[in-house]
Amino acid sequence: MVNSRFIEKRSIDYVPLAERHGKVWHLWPVWFSGDAHLATLAVGVLGITLGGNLLWTSVAVVAGCALGTFFMAFHSTQGPQLGLPQMIQSRPQFGYRGALLVWAVALIAYIGYNAFNQVLAVQALHQLWPAIPAASALGIIVFAIAALTLAAVGYDTIHMAQRGFAYLMIGILSVFSIGACLALKFPAAQWAASGFRGVPFIAQLFAAASYQLSWSIYVSDYSRYLPRDVSVRSSFWWTYLGAFVGGTWMMLIGTVAAATDPSQDVAAAMQRAADSIAPGLGAVLLLGALLGLVTISALNFYGASLTLLSVADTFRPVKSGAGKRIASLLATALLATVIALRSSSDFVSRFADLLAVLLYLFTPWTAINLVDFYLVRRGHYSIREIFNADGMYGRWNWRGLSAYALGFAVMIPFFSTGMYTGPIARALGGADLAMLVGLPVAGIAYYLACRNLDIDRDRSRAAAADVGLEPCDDPPPTAHV
Repeated sequence: MVNSRFIEKRSIDYVPLAERHGKVWHLWPVWFSGDAHLATLAVGVLGITLGGNLLWTSVAVVAGCALGTFFMAFHSTQGPQLGLPQMIQSRPQFGYRGALLVWAVALIAYIGYNAFNQVLAVQALHQLWPAIPAASALGIIVFAIAALTLAAVGYDTIHMAQRGFAYLMIGILSVFSIGACLALKFPAAQWAASGFRGVPFIAQLFAAASYQLSWSIYVSDYSRYLPRDVSVRSSFWWTYLGAFVGGTWMMLIGTVAAATDPSQDVAAAMQRAADSIAPGLGAVLLLGALLGLVTISALNFYGASLTLLSVADTFRPVKSGAGKRIASLLATALLATVIALRSSSDFVSRFADLLAVLLYLFTPWTAINLVDFYLVRRGHYSIREIFNADGMYGRWNWRGLSAYALGFAVMIPFFSTGMYTGPIARALGGADLAMLVGLPVAGIAYYLACRNLDIDRDRSRAAAADVGLEPCDDPPPTAHV
C-alpha cells in the first residue's frame, strides 16, 4: 500500500478547510508553464501556413489567447470555493451518471494528448541529438516515466516544479525575444497592415482560443487546495495572467519561427531562428520546450487519473487514497504509451483530427458549467450530494444534457477538421468558428432550461445536506459569486 507523507493522498474527494494551503499567486506559474512547451509553439504557426503575414497572425494569436483564457480562468475560481477537482463538479449540471458523457471525452483527450506529447518529445530529442531515432521506443517510455513520477507525487510537487520551470522559461524566452527584435529581419510584406487576409486571421484566432479553452477541463484541479477565502477576482486574474502570457508568448515564438522559414517544421524552424540570434540558443530553447512537455504531460496524467477515478466512483464509491490514485495513473500512462508506441505518421495525423473534435465537445460543457456556477446556483452546491447517487442532483439531468446536445449540434456546420468540414466552414475557406457559436447557444439554452428550477429550495437542500461537513463553528462551504 502506498503510504508516504510526500505522496498526495486525496483524489476526487473534498479537501477540508484544515488542509487548505498555498498562495493564490502560485496559480500563475502553473499555467504559464502549462503553455511553455512545443505543442503550444505549433498553434502559432497556423496563420502563417495559411498565407497570413506576421503582423496579422500575431494580432490573431493575442486576440485568440485573450478570448480562450477568459473562460478557462473562470473555471480556476471554482477550486478554492468547492475544494473539488474540475470534472467531478459536472454532476450538478449533468447528473450523477449523466456526467459520464463529459468524463469519457476528457479521459480520451488526456490520454490522446499525452500520446502526442510522447511522440513529439522523441522527435525533439532527435532534433537535438540525431543519434536518437525519431521514433525511439525507449525515448517514449522514459519520457512517460518522468511525467508519471511527477504526477504520482502529486499536487504540491507539481506546483513547485511549475514555479521553477516558469522562471527558467522566462529567462530563455526573454533572451530569444530580445534577440529576435534586434537580429531577425523580415520582408516588409510581413509587417504590412494591407496584408490582412480574413481566412488565415480567423483560423489563427480561433485555433488559439480553442487551445486555451482546452485547459478548462482541469483548471481547478490545481486550485482546489487553496484557502476558501481566496477571492474569485484574485484566483481569476492570477490564472489569467499566467495562461495568457505563457500561451501568447509561446505561440508568438512559433509565429516568428514560421515566418523566418515556412518550409520547415516548427521545431526545426524555431531552432534555426534562435541559432541565427546566438549560436546554441536554438538547442537551449528546444530543450526548455522539451522539459515543458514533461511537466504538461504530468498535468495530463494527473487529470486523467482524477477523471478515471470519477468514472469508477459512478459505479462504486471510491475511497480516497494514494494507492488508488497511483493505480489509476499507471493505467492511463500505459494506455498513452501504447498509443504512442504503435502510432505511425498517418495515425498521428488522423488522431489529431479526433482530438480537434474532442475540443468541440468541451465547448458546450464549458458554457453550461460556468452558467450554472455563476448565474444559476451562484456557487451554492452540496459537496455530499455530489457524491450521492440518489441525491438532489439526480442520476440524469435533462437540463444540462439537452443544452449540451443543442450546443454541440449547432457547431457542426462550423467544424473544420481533416475528417470533416462543415458547409459554413467550407464557405469561409476552412475558417473554424464553431466555438463562437457553441458557447453562447449552450449557455443560453441551459440558463433558459433552469428557469423552472426552484433555486431557493435547491440552496436550502444543499446547505442542509452539508451540515457537519466542517467543524460546527464553520458555515457550510459555499462560494460567493
